[in-house]
Amino acid sequence: MSLPAPFDRLRLPLIGSPLFIVSGPELVIAQCKAGIIGSFPALNARPQSLLDEWLHQITEELAKHNRENPDKPAAPFAVNQIIHRSNDRIDADMATCEKWQVPMIITSLGARPEVFDAVRNWGGITMHDIINNRFAHKAIEKGADGLIPVAAGAGGHAGTQSPFALMQEIREWFDGLIALSGSIANGYSILAAQAMGADFGYMGSAFIATEEANAAEGYKQGIVEGSAEGIVYTNLFTGVHGNYLRSSIEASGLDPDDLPQSDPSKMNFGSGGNTKAKAWKDIWGSGQGVGAVKEVGTVEDMVARLEREYHSAKAELEAKSGDKAWTS
Repeated sequence: MSLPAPFDRLRLPLIGSPLFIVSGPELVIAQCKAGIIGSFPALNARPQSLLDEWLHQITEELAKHNRENPDKPAAPFAVNQIIHRSNDRIDADMATCEKWQVPMIITSLGARPEVFDAVRNWGGITMHDIINNRFAHKAIEKGADGLIPVAAGAGGHAGTQSPFALMQEIREWFDGLIALSGSIANGYSILAAQAMGADFGYMGSAFIATEEANAAEGYKQGIVEGSAEGIVYTNLFTGVHGNYLRSSIEASGLDPDDLPQSDPSKMNFGSGGNTKAKAWKDIWGSGQGVGAVKEVGTVEDMVARLEREYHSAKAELEAKSGDKAWTS
């Protein structure tokens, strides 16, 4: 579908996904200035009053950038809200987002009509992340504008379904905005997401290895040195299944090949289950696509690489599509 303003002025069809602890104003501002949608979880701003300061900083810096670069305006930004009942800040955080007229709200772990209605009333767009077609139907029925299918291989909380299966099932009935998540870490995968029917790629883990990310140096290096086989899928640490760096689990004294199951009814997104290690702080989330990340650099450098790869992928695909072997 055609993208609504101001989402139609992106350098690349890409959303930098919200990363717990890692995403803050510096990363979001850099992503938006580089021409992609930057985002962060509202819960990263602690105490709650800090959210107002962050949104003021982001809004002012992007407005300043746009005044100074009218021919190269920044992309809009998004805030992620955890809708689960364990989040007792949701009402206060939504009120703060309304104050600053946040352009996009990304909702996770629960769909509430009043949240979607509030965002629509101030002129924003809502994108809800889901792991299967059933949850996709529920989100749209409750008023979400768009969907984020979180496929197998995505970093942090993730599903188990193939992106091909998810996209084909959802696109049979839904023609709204979709951002596809799951091992997207280069320009080729962004184009592949579009080829499957998505409007955006949704990429997070690769941005951990940037100078602007609020991540420990060991975490950044773990992303650079990581590969798909070094990712472990477990629900031990928060009660929700997710993907984590094997090396960080081992460093916490745990055996990645012998982790117990957690009780999913006792979700705690900053806990470590029955371990002393804490999710996100000690146990580092990561998707399976990190093999594409070769070094720590700036967000601008990464987006420039993604842009080159994206256009190379388009050219290569056009060349293959023009081959007589495929057109007979």
